[in-house]
Amino acid sequence: MKNDTDYRPLADRMRPATIDSYIGQDHILGNNKPLRLAIEQGRLHSMVFWGPPGTGKTTLARLITKSCDAQFLSVSAVLSGVKDIRAAIEQAKQYREVYGKETVLFVDEGTSV
Repeated sequence: MKNDTDYRPLADRMRPATIDSYIGQDHILGNNKPLRLAIEQGRLHSMVFWGPPGTGKTTLARLITKSCDAQFLSVSAVLSGVKDIRAAIEQAKQYREVYGKETVLFVDEGTSV
């Protein structure tokens, strides 16, 4: 009998599930490297992930969020405006008040989020 995960796209099923299973970026994600230390210490900061589509920017952002037990919010830089960013910030504030947890706001440069 098939379960719901069998119907996910192959790319989604192959996506790494943890920071340790993420391949590449060892200069920042390796042991004792800046981003790895920030993640391990739960001390996230503003970051810019740059690269062509399909290189793992969103996946890395989601893995960082999961590792830090935070909420992940995503907005499109192309389709969203100041109102959407303010709404996301308000949602993050409410999430912190209710759950005591942080939020990662991912602003995607693409047209679809």
